[in-house]
Amino acid sequence: TVSAAAYQLILDRRLGEYTIPDGWAIFAAGNRQGDRGVTYAMPAPLANRFTHYDMEANLDDWIGWALNHGIDERILGFLRFRPDMLFKYDAAHNPVAFPSPRSWEYAHRALSKFGDRPYLLSDALQACVGQACGVELKAFIDNMENLPDIDGILAGTVKDVPKTIDLQYGVAAALVRRARESANQPKALANILKYARQFPQREMGVMLVTDLHRAVGKPLFAVPEFVEWANSVAELMLYDFKPTATA
Repeated sequence: TVSAAAYQLILDRRLGEYTIPDGWAIFAAGNRQGDRGVTYAMPAPLANRFTHYDMEANLDDWIGWALNHGIDERILGFLRFRPDMLFKYDAAHNPVAFPSPRSWEYAHRALSKFGDRPYLLSDALQACVGQACGVELKAFIDNMENLPDIDGILAGTVKDVPKTIDLQYGVAAALVRRARESANQPKALANILKYARQFPQREMGVMLVTDLHRAVGKPLFAVPEFVEWANSVAELMLYDFKPTATA
């Protein structure tokens, strides 16, 4: 059988006359048995040839991926606001639609396709991430109409921070998206760093700048305002965020 053939492949790194090249590693991935994901019990001898890890979805990792793949900033803002919604699955109810790293990309596609047709958007979002999450996401998106002028923040003419926490997450996500498009404009990055210092909760500014770094990379460190921002939150940082000097 296939599983019996895998015994030799995984333990001895060979299958008949074929030998796995040096430097190659064998990985296997699957759903947990409790997730109702069409799983089959692995034979004990085969299971004993693996080391087993349970993987969890990580929001920071997903945000980094999303920034590189053009995911709508409103979804990024919503997930920063509701990080528990990155992956939410109840095996007992076995829902057909639920929030997951995969289905959030579907929600992005729905926003792209139905963003100008609100009478269809709500149902489309619910079809992607489930009814409860879809309704909450739609309400969050509707509230984004109250964001301050993003162009004004980039230009340094708008300094007011929204009072509600959902809009603060929304403006942070919008600034990160625009910063990615303005990575070669130090003035825009400088004004974002200045704006990050205006948040009532400095942790919000730390989140904004952390995502900003994910979006634009090393050019952020060359902006003089970065050092000013880093010094203003030094006691909050769990690690040295400043770039190391290189010869």
